[in-house]
Amino acid sequence: MKLKYSIATIILLATQTCVFAQKVNVKKAFKQAAAQTKLMLQEVEKAVDAAKPELISPRTLDNGKLKLVASRDWTSGFFPGVLWYLDEYYKTDEWKAAARKFTTLIEKEKTNGTTHDMGFKVFCSVGNAFRLTGSAHDKAVIIEAAKTLATRFNPKTGVILSWDHSRDKWVNPVIIDNMMNLELLFEATKLTGDSSFHKIAVSHANTTMKNHFRPDFSSYHVIDYDPNTGAVLKKNTHQGYSHESAWARGQAWGLYGYTMCYRYTKNPIYLKQADSIAKFIFDHPNMPKDLVPYWDFNAPQIPNEPRDASAAAVMASGLYELSRYSNQGSDYYEKANQILKSLSTDYIAPIGTAKGFILLHSTGSKPSNSEVDVPLNYADYYYLEALLRYKNYKR
Repeated sequence: MKLKYSIATIILLATQTCVFAQKVNVKKAFKQAAAQTKLMLQEVEKAVDAAKPELISPRTLDNGKLKLVASRDWTSGFFPGVLWYLDEYYKTDEWKAAARKFTTLIEKEKTNGTTHDMGFKVFCSVGNAFRLTGSAHDKAVIIEAAKTLATRFNPKTGVILSWDHSRDKWVNPVIIDNMMNLELLFEATKLTGDSSFHKIAVSHANTTMKNHFRPDFSSYHVIDYDPNTGAVLKKNTHQGYSHESAWARGQAWGLYGYTMCYRYTKNPIYLKQADSIAKFIFDHPNMPKDLVPYWDFNAPQIPNEPRDASAAAVMASGLYELSRYSNQGSDYYEKANQILKSLSTDYIAPIGTAKGFILLHSTGSKPSNSEVDVPLNYADYYYLEALLRYKNYKR
């Protein structure tokens, strides 16, 4: 029997079909996100309590009820960020006005020195505002926020202090999440020419790389330091299954964080670190086929454990950037596409449900039985960021 096509052509067609299958319908995804976020704006208006005016930003659902948080909450900047991403996609006065309204409510956090979460709060909100509008006011807020964050850096430990709370458990705790706040510092050096912010970020990244990671490139959640000597006192995993387990969102923060560090420094050690973290994540036998991880890679009841769509969204967004730098870029790009495809089909909230959240099935802190299998605003934020990175992808 004579083949109609050559073997080479058949292979090429099969490859193209595989790639095509991973394509993400950005227009459909943003249509769903826009419809949900319009609902969210209405729900926020209804949920605002005159007796608690400080509660301004939607975080999650608590027994089906919309939970609002104050600007000081570490998640407060994500909803304004969602609004800026919708403005970036649609470019309408409606989205810009909503984004500006909610961003303005977060600005006062620029002088709140009691937390390390300045990047999450201020850069995800005001940072996107500046990126899209070039406003001198936004620039000034970013710089002030970076100055405040820098006050939490301890030259003896070489890292930025994370939590002021839980001092009964840790003396000087530093969490892997803190890698995400370094972007604010790197950007502040770009905006001011003051290299001190950049140096702090590099010191934190280097010290974290030394102490947070195991030989297989999985990471602990919390490292406790002696603030006077810099010695490591404890290595813990607070939001994961156990101290030696691999908490999924923690691995995502590391992947994204070191990719971002490479963007600002072009230091190959950060690229190698991001590659190694990606290898751990995607070679792990407990990574599901849809690439949306269980809340912890070592959770004992897998496959009967909650997933974490927020970790998947962070991974996807980080992978799109990493794919532009790494020799394994094509593989990362396809994995990011697969994650987005999964999120946009199987983890999406039907329009008109979930009080307007975009994604379902995220896990905040399973050990505390807090925010398990619920929508979370940071899942929505990184999902839209990943969609935009996919839409604008260039290598």
